[in-house]
Amino acid sequence: MNSAPINFPVMEKVNLLGMNRQDLEAFFVSIDEKAFRASQMMKWIHQTGVDDFAEMTNISKSLQQQLSQIAEIKALEVVVDQLSADGTRKWVFRLKDGNCIETVFIPEDDRGTLCISSQVGCALDCSFCSTARQGFSRNLGSDEILSQVWLASRLLHEENRPGRKISNLVLMGMGEPLLNYENVVKAIDVFLDDFAYGLSKRRVTVSTAGVLPAMDRLSDRHDVQLAISLHATDDELRNELVPVNRKYPIKELIAACHRFMAKRSPRSRLTIEYVMLAGVNDSEQHARELVRLMKGLSVLINLIPFNPFTDSGYKTSSSNAVNRFRDILQKASITTVIRKTRGEDIDAACGQLVGKVEDKSRRQKRFIKPRFGMHS
Repeated sequence: MNSAPINFPVMEKVNLLGMNRQDLEAFFVSIDEKAFRASQMMKWIHQTGVDDFAEMTNISKSLQQQLSQIAEIKALEVVVDQLSADGTRKWVFRLKDGNCIETVFIPEDDRGTLCISSQVGCALDCSFCSTARQGFSRNLGSDEILSQVWLASRLLHEENRPGRKISNLVLMGMGEPLLNYENVVKAIDVFLDDFAYGLSKRRVTVSTAGVLPAMDRLSDRHDVQLAISLHATDDELRNELVPVNRKYPIKELIAACHRFMAKRSPRSRLTIEYVMLAGVNDSEQHARELVRLMKGLSVLINLIPFNPFTDSGYKTSSSNAVNRFRDILQKASITTVIRKTRGEDIDAACGQLVGKVEDKSRRQKRFIKPRFGMHS
């Protein structure tokens, strides 16, 4: 009588793409290799864009073969690659669980900014954001965050066009980065590492709606730029627009901003993001209240035109309202810019990134129109 064949479990390969230098050193030591192999591997992966161990010429054949059996350099799958009329490029990347995320490259004369996602959907529920309307599935792993940069770098390099190089990274895509703290800071480790992307701390920005404990932790870990999604000057309105405010109200948020900036160089500035919503938060009184809130902080205020989407319940502020708002801030000696909308024709503008999300929050089914919006 023949016995049934034994099926041994297939060991999942370790994805080296998501590891910082400390992780890679530990990995190589665990397979009886020297820790310096980590620096070699980071260069091959992030500076050369190599994902085949056989191409790594300063690594022995035996180590190449060993690595191919236990490890991999595996990026996300590109399912959409769109180019806007203004040069903005948007990619939709598919994750191994079938969810999709979006990443946007914005070329300018003096920089190339890559806007990357940190979650599948968003764990927050900001009422004016179409990303939030998609609901929330899960946090991205460090490999999935780094894969966006790795793929974008490779795809832009293939274009071989001047000015298409990533010089700035902003965690302003899908998700709240500070609710995925560990994976985000591990990715930042790689962004700043001289053996990987070697970016200046001034060229990496983390945007948050105000997750205060993680803000404090970030200030101790990395001296990167911070952008605060404020959007309102009183708790009643911000509770509606940015519901995390119910847990961390404005007074506590501003105090956390002061703590963060106290650890920075005197020349550093905090970015304040403020979406302009007609008849909601764009009055001259709102501008004067914003001046009061910013007292004692060195800030750059970004006024962001609202990008409409179906059933948002909001309308875009008029140019006159935005200009009046800006003028009040500038008169108070606060540096203020009006963000130029980019990539709107391919839904790549601020608040428009939606991807494909398995909504575990069931947010789409319980959506209620905002009380403060200008409903038609």
